[in-house]
Formats: sequence, C-alpha cells, structure tokens
Amino acid sequence: MYRPPPPRRLRILHLEDSDMDHQLVLVHLRRGGIEATMHRVDTEGAFLAALGQSWDAVISDYNLPGFSGLVALELLRDRDTLMPFILVSGEIGEDTAVEAMRNGASDYLLKINLARLVPALLHAVEVCEGQRARQRTDEELARSRKRLSELAQHLQTSIEMERAAIAREVHDDVGGSLTAVKFDLAWIARHAPNGPMAERAQQALESVNHAIEASQRIMHNLRPAILEQGLVAALQWMTQRFERRTHMRTTFRTSHDHLRLSPGIPLVAYRTAQEALTNISKHAQATRVQVDLTVAAGVLSLEISDNGRGLANGDLGKDHSFGIRGLHERADTVGGWVDLSSSPTGTTLILSVPLDLSDVALRPGDTDIDPPLTSSPHDPSTWGAL
Repeated sequence: MYRPPPPRRLRILHLEDSDMDHQLVLVHLRRGGIEATMHRVDTEGAFLAALGQSWDAVISDYNLPGFSGLVALELLRDRDTLMPFILVSGEIGEDTAVEAMRNGASDYLLKINLARLVPALLHAVEVCEGQRARQRTDEELARSRKRLSELAQHLQTSIEMERAAIAREVHDDVGGSLTAVKFDLAWIARHAPNGPMAERAQQALESVNHAIEASQRIMHNLRPAILEQGLVAALQWMTQRFERRTHMRTTFRTSHDHLRLSPGIPLVAYRTAQEALTNISKHAQATRVQVDLTVAAGVLSLEISDNGRGLANGDLGKDHSFGIRGLHERADTVGGWVDLSSSPTGTTLILSVPLDLSDVALRPGDTDIDPPLTSSPHDPSTWGAL
C-alpha cells in the first residue's frame, strides 16, 4: 500500500506586507508537502529582529512600503548568514531579477506562478544544506591543518632543544675527555724513547685529533655555535665552508654587516640555508651558488639560488621528500614563509620573515646585541686550540 512521504517541516521567515499573499504562499507550501512554520514581517526593523532566530529559508516580496527585497537580501548577506533567499513579486523586471541572483538570491518567482514555489524552495534548501556541510568540512579541515601545523612547530622546537642538549653533552663530556686524552698522548709522545712506542703514541694522537674534529663537526651540525656571532657571520662562514667542500663558486651578499633579530629567526634562517645548500650539493649539479640576505620594508629575505638542473615535476611530490616541507613548517614558527621556483637553468629558494619593531637592522660598523662567545678565527664551533 502506497504511503505518501511525510511532510517536510521548514521554518520560514516571510517578508510580506499583504496578509492575503502570505496565506496564499502558505497554501501552496502545504499543497506541495511542506509543513511550514511561517513568521510574517513587513518592516526592516522587524526583519532584522527576526534574523536573530533560526530559519530554514527567507521568502521575500520585492516591493514593501519603505523597504524592498533587495535591501533585505543585502542585510542578510551583511550578517554573513548562509540561508536560502527566494524573491517573490507581483511584477519584477529581468534586470532586477538578474541583480538579485547576482547578489546571492536563490531564486525569484512571480506571484502569478507560485506553482514553482515548492520545487524552488526545496532545491534552495538542499543547495544551502550542501554549502553548510562543505563549510563545516572546510572549517574542520582548517582546524586540523592548524593542529598539524602546531604539532609540526612543536616537533621542530623539540628537535632543536634536543640538538642543543646533545651538543652541550658532546662539548662538555666528549670534548673534555678527548682533550684530556690528547694532552696525555702528547706527553707520552714527547717522553717516549724513539722507536715503536713513540710511533704508536703519535698514531694514537692522530686518531684522537680525528675524533676531536668529528666531534666538533657533529656538535656544529647539532647546534651551530657560529650563530652566537650573528646571522651574517654564520651565513658567511657557511658559504665559505660550502665552497671549499664542494668546489662550487659560492657568493654571499648582504644588505647589512650586522643584524639584530628576535630569538628564533637566526636559527630558522641558518637551517633554511643549510638545507638548501645540502640539496644543491646532492641534486643540483650546479657550478655557481648565490646567497643573498637583505632587510627591506620590514621583511627579512634570505635567497639561495643556483645554476643547476632545476627540479623535476615529481621531486617535491615524493612520499618521503620532507626537506622542503620541513622548511615551510620551520618558517611558520617565526611567522615566515618559503617560496620555491625552479627551471632547467636553476632553482631559487626564498625565505621571507616579517620583522617586528624589536627586529632592527644595524648600520654597517655597528655590533650585535649579544657579543660573540667564541673567538677562534678558523672554526667558531671548536673548543679552542688544544
């Protein structure tokens, strides 16, 4: 036995100055299977007051005394409320109808053709429900991305803190022990008689020297002590070492001899340059590298470019390619961002960080806020001459 579907229950705000037309709309809705709870208003003040309640749709007359449907539509959109709005009029021109649809109306009808009211209303409600569902999904996705970004930033901070702790242990424990061993071996080498004992002592001393150099390299990679002398000095030292190691012609240019920056920014810039240069040495097949550090219009910019083969289409989409993604997350920890462009003639990576009023660029000849804590002219990450 056929059973008609249950009526669709809707709460409708009806902007209409004629009670007869209001009753006519209500009849058409009931005939179409809609059980409507309708509230009629006919002034701007009453309309605005009613918008504070929950409605499934708005059906509005076009012409009202001192008011109009287009004004009501504009008021609804100003509240940023996602709600179906159907314009109904006894007489409406094509230009007016087009303007209404352009301004966000769901549909428009003539009062002499209310047979189309129910299908138009149901369609508008369905479309609006879909938009609300997408909006909720987008909001949840944005919250998830925000939580993921916060987690990534927390991991970056935790990693740097752990690196610093390990670097201190390497410096204090391993460095101190190796230094003591080196002094003992040096004493043995000086006092051992010529022959196998002196030769073995010298070999052991060389092994300890290699261990000290390895420890210094590990310590520097974990926590670059050169940053205590300022970002400019650190980048200059990094590019010089990169050129010696890779034999690529590497140039460093800066707009300021010294920079006074908020905590966190120098390390982010240093790690960005470190990651970029590492990628260049591994993949770019370049012969020239240019590193530029500038401060202009309140923005710190670090640009690393090369003349290598460029990036292939799938390089950044690899499942386990986290280097560039990590740079984006690291830049976000200081409110910055990373731009990457590539062509067959080279690749350019730019880190941009907006600076606060406390981030001041110093004039040439000025000094940083914090004086350098190391003084070795060759490798600031060493423990000193042994």
